Amino acid sequence: MAELKEVTDERLAQIKDYIESVKYGSVIIIIQDGKIVQIEKNEKIRL
Repeated sequence: MAELKEVTDERLAQIKDYIESVKYGSVIIIIQDGKIVQIEKNEKIRL
């Protein structure tokens, strides 16, 4: 069984900030070998 990797409070805070800042769009978390390696924020502007 793979070793469990801990998600840091800093990463959780970043994810929370991104989620709260997007009105319409998405937040994508890229994970590699059990670690967060990238966080993407895509925001849509509705007219």
